[in-house]
Amino acid sequence: MSNDSAALDTLRAILLDQVDRIDDLVDDLTRDLPLPIGTYRPDGESNTVCWLVWHQARVLDDHGADLMGTLQAWTADSWYDELGLPFAKSATGYGQSPDEVATVVVSGEKLAGYHHDVTGRLRSFLHGVDVAGLRRIVDDRWDPPVTAAVRLVSMFDDSVQHLGQASYVRGLAERADLG
Repeated sequence: MSNDSAALDTLRAILLDQVDRIDDLVDDLTRDLPLPIGTYRPDGESNTVCWLVWHQARVLDDHGADLMGTLQAWTADSWYDELGLPFAKSATGYGQSPDEVATVVVSGEKLAGYHHDVTGRLRSFLHGVDVAGLRRIVDDRWDPPVTAAVRLVSMFDDSVQHLGQASYVRGLAERADLG
């Protein structure tokens, strides 16, 4: 095995480990999630656990499908219909109002199912990606242009931040004795 091949294998393992860690966070958040906790808001402007988990999955799905050149699980695998949210199919949660956040009332089981569908697709991509694929420019609107590798790091960072927020909100809700 060449040094380049070993380095690529190591990089793949790191990226796959990050996906596993994000999955673990989602599992911790959605396991036995009562809707009063999933929809709890510390104030009228706050995001809920349900919205935060849904939003991070939508961004992974949207950006990941773009990277892979595939349809999103949201529409291809009927999650849009399954979750039954009152948004356009293109909605990812970006810029949504507090009233829209409040409409995300979905069981933890369904949220986890959608998320795992998305990360399963991402894992398949990561198992086959090569150096040229990671260096590929995916967005030239930035200076420097965004490569697939940079997009992956951005996606993972966004997920971890949103799931950290969801963990905090769930903790507040549990201390408020809502579930």
